[in-house]
Amino acid sequence: MTTPRERLLAQAAKRILITDGAFGTEIQNWKLSEGDYAGTLGLTHDQKGNNDILAITKPDVPETITRAYLDAGSDIVSTNTFSANVISQADYGAEALVREINVESAKIARRLADEYEARDGRPRFVAGAIGPTNKTLSLSPDVNDPGFREIDFDFLKGVYRDQTDALVEGGADFILIETVFDTLNAKAGVMAVLEAQEALGRDLPIMLSMTLTDLSGRNLSGHTVEAFWHAVRHAKPVTIGLNCSFGAEQLRPHVKTLAGIADTLIMVYPNAGLPNELGAYDELPETTAALVREWADAGQVNILGGCCGSTPAHIKAIADTVRGLSPRVPASPEVRTRLAGLEPFTMAA
Repeated sequence: MTTPRERLLAQAAKRILITDGAFGTEIQNWKLSEGDYAGTLGLTHDQKGNNDILAITKPDVPETITRAYLDAGSDIVSTNTFSANVISQADYGAEALVREINVESAKIARRLADEYEARDGRPRFVAGAIGPTNKTLSLSPDVNDPGFREIDFDFLKGVYRDQTDALVEGGADFILIETVFDTLNAKAGVMAVLEAQEALGRDLPIMLSMTLTDLSGRNLSGHTVEAFWHAVRHAKPVTIGLNCSFGAEQLRPHVKTLAGIADTLIMVYPNAGLPNELGAYDELPETTAALVREWADAGQVNILGGCCGSTPAHIKAIADTVRGLSPRVPASPEVRTRLAGLEPFTMAA
């Protein structure tokens, strides 16, 4: 029996694959009340905006959104678990529900992925989504105390491990460590998944997706795209890529850089352009699709999707636009010692 990694690589060798789009902005369209979020759980905090808890209190919402993305052409659907960790759920007094949220969210995605695969025979995959939390290991939140950290590496690793175990229990194929603004946070996530993999006794593929904080191509901890790749390549991620922060137009040079150096699949899911003055995303589906097609035409991507503001219509437009185009062939860089500070460092032969 083939593994999820083998199945994904086999499909990605044939065509450009499609992942899904945004959950947060889609959930906003439902205009849910606090009672919809809270359900009958009896939590003491206001739950409005706690999108992840809907897997328990109103599962028809994430299920309907996931189904819409599968109808639009997604090969990969992610779990609605971006903030389903102890740190983020503490804001809602829902820390005790972290395991249940992740398990139930993964079950929703797994059931639908299997349903659609059974219908037409095309493999569908589930990516267990792990967001970055609102804490950073690399930077102090106190400008007067640069050495202060709110949490330490081992604590964050444990937070990620709990989420990873629950996502796997629910049926996730991959663990997607996404919207990485702090490379050290990502390393804690990587270690958590590697430890979970060892406990499982089988391969648990990692997907990694960096987010940029400025147009120069650095994340919040200051790492360039190339330095980030050097810092995480040892984890042998099945995909590496970029998401959030910017639209496809702004990500163009950074996608090109990553595509030229990574010996694994490239997955990019940009926002639907930049937000307007009201904070809304109004880039039309055909515009987004035309922009990401430029990457496909240049042989720079293997998997495409959308982040903030993207809708099933955006995903369908992307799927239609890149259908029949050849997927990127992963790079084969020569063997060198490659290290990373904030900048990449490659030792000469």
